[in-house]
Amino acid sequence: MRKIEIFKRLYNDYTKKYLNKIIISAFFSILVAGSTSSIAWLLDPAIKKLFIEKDHTLIVFIPLMIILAFTTKGLSLYFAKTTMIAVGEGTKKKLQYDMVNSLIENDTQIIDKKHSGKFISNLTYDVTHITNLLSNAILTLFKDSLTLIGLLTVMFLQNWKLALVSIIMIPLASISAKTLGKRISKVTTEAQEKSGFLTTYLVELFKNHKLIKVFQKEKYEKDRADKHLDQLKEKNQKIMTVFVRMSPIMEILTGIMIAILIFYASILMSKGEVDINNFFSFLAAMMLAYQPVRALSTLNMVLNQGLSAGSRILPIIDQKNYINDLNDAEPIQIKNSNINFKNINFSYSLENGKTLESINLEFKGGKITSLVGHSGSGKSTILNLIPRIYDAQSGDITIDGQSIYKSTLKSIRREVSMVSQETTLFDDTIKNNIKYAKENATDEEVHAVSKLSFCDEFIDNLPNKYETLIGENGVRLSGGQKQRLSIARAMMKGSSIILLDEATSSLDAETESKIQEALKILTKNKTTIVIAHRLSTILNSNNIYVIDAGKVIDSGKHEFLINNSELYKSFYEKQIQK
Repeated sequence: MRKIEIFKRLYNDYTKKYLNKIIISAFFSILVAGSTSSIAWLLDPAIKKLFIEKDHTLIVFIPLMIILAFTTKGLSLYFAKTTMIAVGEGTKKKLQYDMVNSLIENDTQIIDKKHSGKFISNLTYDVTHITNLLSNAILTLFKDSLTLIGLLTVMFLQNWKLALVSIIMIPLASISAKTLGKRISKVTTEAQEKSGFLTTYLVELFKNHKLIKVFQKEKYEKDRADKHLDQLKEKNQKIMTVFVRMSPIMEILTGIMIAILIFYASILMSKGEVDINNFFSFLAAMMLAYQPVRALSTLNMVLNQGLSAGSRILPIIDQKNYINDLNDAEPIQIKNSNINFKNINFSYSLENGKTLESINLEFKGGKITSLVGHSGSGKSTILNLIPRIYDAQSGDITIDGQSIYKSTLKSIRREVSMVSQETTLFDDTIKNNIKYAKENATDEEVHAVSKLSFCDEFIDNLPNKYETLIGENGVRLSGGQKQRLSIARAMMKGSSIILLDEATSSLDAETESKIQEALKILTKNKTTIVIAHRLSTILNSNNIYVIDAGKVIDSGKHEFLINNSELYKSFYEKQIQK
């Protein structure tokens, strides 16, 4: 995407709706320009009337006008800036919302391709640069351009010959800014990458802090942190260095220009072409023009920073999903919840080969079907294909004879609950974690599922009961408590299809018993597909599929498989029967 296209897109989607506020800011910018120019202009009559001609009739009027000019400038600048702050923060919120909305809607396979820390960096680092472009840069463009025009007008009115000499500084500053702008775009991209690496590292640091302590890797992680921080420091230092590089350039240009003007003005004065009052007014206008010229010279760098960030943000916002409803998709109608896999082939990537190959499965409605097999055989993938977390490359999956690929995603996922081996909870209250499956659930419903899942036994012992905050991913709860809470959430959803990946972690006998009892209640009369790790689950299954290397090797009940399937027998003896 070209820079002009990025800018148009950012304006049309994020800034255009604030056009009325931008116009208001532009109005105050006109007042800033007018008052700044009047300050320089007032020096002409002040020097001429009060000091040269010693005319005291204006001794009060001129100072009052100068006070008025400065007051108008100060208040106008305040209102112009606060108006554009509102524009900037509104733009920032909309950008972040669109990005978060896109990430929420994105397919899992899209999210999995990039570390979450890099998305966080995009959401903070890049959005800040775009906000600067769409608020600060616009204000600078209006305010300083108008101020510069006003001051140039004063300079030409005082003496057009001196003014022509002085404007040479503007193209020289522009050439320097253009050169530095190209540099800033490259350095900003590099800094964003380092910011992404740092955020990624911090996410992993917080997630694995227990592991760090157990393996005594504190010094190693401190060294890694120092490396990431040092790299980011170097890039940010380069950015700031490029920005301040304009200062010596502008100072040198200004010094040379003032020297030339004094030299040339003295010649003009000797010829009677300019008076001292005109020269001082001209010089004041020129000195006041220094700030807008300097601001406009750095505008190109801010522009390049923002457009560089936009080139990274907009593709995230525009990311199209691979998994979508067909135009003629219909809501799925569930009767018996019979699920069939018909010659399913699936691969996460072409480089890694097929994860599932020619899979044919039948899961009968209201029954429990177990999937057994070694790690990496494709069992979890089978579960993920049903709610269309991923889509198969070929074949079909039907529920009660209806293809899930011809049905709406919303209607399919409404009928599916998943209880994963790795329990996922939110840093919120116990009640809100349960209600996540049904936002409008009453307290009575929450208490009911808590009782059925045996959560009430530990909730009642907590100081704040259902209002207890459980910490990040339920860190304040035990493994068994988190599993029961996950089961309660699935019960609250009331889905007809239950996908269960049994936890392999060892639990005490009492907790194990309660979880098994809760699962019985959850799966009663539901189509249940379970990745089985426990003997009790195996024995209670109506059917068992043996999966190996992405293929269905055997199927049947436990008694049949233990006598007829070598793979199942081996798996049973090594991993099930402890």
